[in-house]
Amino acid sequence: MSTTERSRRSLARRSLAGLLAVGALALAGCATPLPTPEPDPVPAVPPPTLTTEQVRAVLDDVAERLEKADDALDADVLEGRVTGPALTIRSAEFTVNEALEDDVDLISVPTSPRTIVVPTTDVWPRSVFVVTEQPEDLQSPRLLVLTQDEPRAPYELWTWSRLLPDRQVPRTFVPEVGSVPVALDAEGLLMTPAEVGEAYADVLDKGSKSDFAKVFGEDPLRERIALVRKQYEKIAEQAGGKFTERYEPATEEAVAVSTADGGAIVVVPMKTTTKITTDDRELSFGKAEAALLGKKKVTESATFTWTGVVAFVIPPEGGAEEIVVLAAEHVRTAVKGK
Repeated sequence: MSTTERSRRSLARRSLAGLLAVGALALAGCATPLPTPEPDPVPAVPPPTLTTEQVRAVLDDVAERLEKADDALDADVLEGRVTGPALTIRSAEFTVNEALEDDVDLISVPTSPRTIVVPTTDVWPRSVFVVTEQPEDLQSPRLLVLTQDEPRAPYELWTWSRLLPDRQVPRTFVPEVGSVPVALDAEGLLMTPAEVGEAYADVLDKGSKSDFAKVFGEDPLRERIALVRKQYEKIAEQAGGKFTERYEPATEEAVAVSTADGGAIVVVPMKTTTKITTDDRELSFGKAEAALLGKKKVTESATFTWTGVVAFVIPPEGGAEEIVVLAAEHVRTAVKGK
């Protein structure tokens, strides 16, 4: 290749490189700036955790699972949709009904919602409150609590309790807005959610002598427990033994949600333990107690466990001066003896 041709090619390459550089500069000068991300502002209050339609779908599935389990008297069928006190109570009912010769008698658990209370939260566990329509047998409506322990876990029926006569469910926020969960140590209430179970247990134990008796007033659950207590005291007396009863609220498991007036609805599991001792006299049991115990007689002692649920309405501080027992359940779920 001649010197002249090599010079011509070198010049051409330099010219092309210059054109490319100029083109790149021109493109850089004319390019549209990249958009700056502008995320939506974080809301001051998280949105409701579920829609009404989603809650209804969960309730439908719970109802279907309950129906299948009730038909089979099989608590295993409830796995994944029923938990906590609700599962304990239903399992005990299955045990008792398997031993009975009469028709199956189970507590009815309606799931058609009249009121749905959806929490606004971005943490777990989460609880949805549902007040049901009145059952077909004209019993009182139920207060259901559905819980979700962690993301992607199914919502499960955690408790049900029967609304007590003449009790009004306080106004809550519509599901589209959502209701704020209330911490167990929340201030601004007549009593904190952490305190209410312990205070009520003290009333169950001491009656009118409790310092909290006037805070709660009378209610059908107290009356029923007092009546059953007298029956067991009489049995202990006839057996020449002793009677003791203990009330234990599961405060750490309690759940609470705000009401429209600044108060709170608080649901607290409550275990009652009744013990009777004898002076070696024989105690005989009916079919229900014997089914839970596994035998018909004891000669030393018998211990009865009752699984309970109590729902309270706590007014805001400066409002009403009485805490209302809104709903309750109290079922014998275990018997031990020797």
